[in-house]
Amino acid sequence: MVLLLNNISISEFFTPVMLSFQVAAVAGIAVIILGTLAGAWMSRASFFGKTILETIFMLPLVLPPTVVGFILIVMFGKHSFIGQAIEWIFHQPVIFTWWAAVIASAIVAFPLMYQSAKTGFSDIDPDIEGAAMVDGASRWKVFIHISIPLAYPSLLTGSILSLARALGEFGATLMFAGNIPGVTQTLPTAIYVALDSGNNALAWAWVVCIIVISFLMLFLIQLKKTH
Repeated sequence: MVLLLNNISISEFFTPVMLSFQVAAVAGIAVIILGTLAGAWMSRASFFGKTILETIFMLPLVLPPTVVGFILIVMFGKHSFIGQAIEWIFHQPVIFTWWAAVIASAIVAFPLMYQSAKTGFSDIDPDIEGAAMVDGASRWKVFIHISIPLAYPSLLTGSILSLARALGEFGATLMFAGNIPGVTQTLPTAIYVALDSGNNALAWAWVVCIIVISFLMLFLIQLKKTH
């Protein structure tokens, strides 16, 4: 078997890396769609309780990840309505599955996408959208062809930040999805286990990997700002 560093196999190294990318990709797609729609809506909406709802949207950003994980366990546990419905439909609970890792990553990444999207849509002059609707464009066409292109820089920033956050999620994922190699063991949990077991070489390899990936993501944002 081909070895890396100190008796680290290629399979052992890349399994959590690829799993992290898969989880982050699915969670990122969901967050980008939901965050964009929620940001567009909240940037124009005015209703009683808006501040409370927006606070709930942003709460995962400041809550300890373990608290988010605990809430997810309560929400999707076998004693909850949601958990029982999922188990009845899919014949298995969602806790300690690949989908649990996706849900946990999406929850903690959502505030970053939502805030960026809301900022981008809030900066658009309502008169521009209004003029397009006066000319006969539907609200959906205005959103797709005018609002999104004008808010694109903020949406791109939010997308990259939320993907990076999903990739680096640890606490909520560990509590809600567990640490099952090849199933729910993402890079952050793999680093924790490697360090805890004294496999410093493997831990360092993963640490360098996630630092490089995160650096490149943030570098893209900075590069976009300078152009």
